[in-house]
Amino acid sequence: MKISANFRLKNCARTYTNKKTLKKWFFIDKTLVDMSNGLPLMTNPMIKSQPVLALSSNLMPCSVTSKKHPCSALSVTYISKHELVEAVDGLVGVMMTSSNREKADMDSGYDGSSDEDSTDNSRAEICPSALCFFDQIVASAPDKKVVLFLDYDGTLSPIVNDPEKAFISPEMRATVKSVAKHFPTAIVSGRSRDKVFDFVKLTEIYYAGSHGMDILVSSADSDSTIEKTKETKPFQPANEFLTMITEVSKSLIEVTKAIKGATVENNKFCVSVHYRTVDKKSWKLVAQVVNNVLKDFPSLKVTTGRKVLEVRPMINWDKGKAIEFLLRSLGLDDSENVHPIYIGDDKTDEDAFKVLRERKNGCGILVSHVPKKTEAFFMLRDQSEVNDPSCHA
Repeated sequence: MKISANFRLKNCARTYTNKKTLKKWFFIDKTLVDMSNGLPLMTNPMIKSQPVLALSSNLMPCSVTSKKHPCSALSVTYISKHELVEAVDGLVGVMMTSSNREKADMDSGYDGSSDEDSTDNSRAEICPSALCFFDQIVASAPDKKVVLFLDYDGTLSPIVNDPEKAFISPEMRATVKSVAKHFPTAIVSGRSRDKVFDFVKLTEIYYAGSHGMDILVSSADSDSTIEKTKETKPFQPANEFLTMITEVSKSLIEVTKAIKGATVENNKFCVSVHYRTVDKKSWKLVAQVVNNVLKDFPSLKVTTGRKVLEVRPMINWDKGKAIEFLLRSLGLDDSENVHPIYIGDDKTDEDAFKVLRERKNGCGILVSHVPKKTEAFFMLRDQSEVNDPSCHA
């Protein structure tokens, strides 16, 4: 079993097996964990429930059934654990290379936001390394269908100064394409859906843009007979705000012209105001002009990201709702038979992590080179963890 140094399993000398139920249990910091379903049997009040995933030899990914979208809920096949590990390991490996490029590109100091980038060492200690627990992650869903959700910026592509140049590497594109052959894969991004597709250029996967407010699912991939008779249309819960968002985008472009380094990006159902290359002394000015514009638009709100302010409609919709919608649309919302995996790096991804935690199945993986408060189960930090001796115990 691979153990992360940050997880600190100091009191795990004893492992118990219940022969009747064939369940394996062990103690983690005084919490007895059932290895068969990853749920704590006794909870330490100081520790938030943290699944430890079961080891199993089989997963049930989808087989290729469609030219446009190769995976559907109705057709499944077994692949060997070796093939599965090879596919997902390739994704994680390329992702860590991207993370290293991002780390080198980013300047030190304040990262454009506050609470989402603050460290929390106590939480980090119980959020183990995804690299160190890789075997458990890929083998955590015996006889279940795996569905993979991915953020784009900072996850599939490095964070860069110019958002128009956040290109996915050829290696990452090839890896995502390979993974999509094994199970349904979707990118859930704050970017517009069309823009993400222009970056990725893969027809084998699904796309949810504007923080999940613009989703296109092929009706051919739905279990529902009714859905199959309908024309494929994007699901856009914020469609009534489209004209307003366009107007706000134009206003923000005008008011930020005088701020050197500030850029405005219209992502269809949200507007991103980037200030990564703005002088730190002018950061408050960026926030001020954005808030001034929104005084005339009470139905819009501002959220923070990584050196970006996001203007979004005030609707009850986020990335968590988006992945639930995708699972339902694909006929994969049965929590007992489906194992979703979500990988992301930003505050908006926390909504998706929270959904997986509340479902009590699936796996959220946070990509971050610093400890953060998170609803994710695991973290990807940097390449040094690959060589951490404790990861190969």
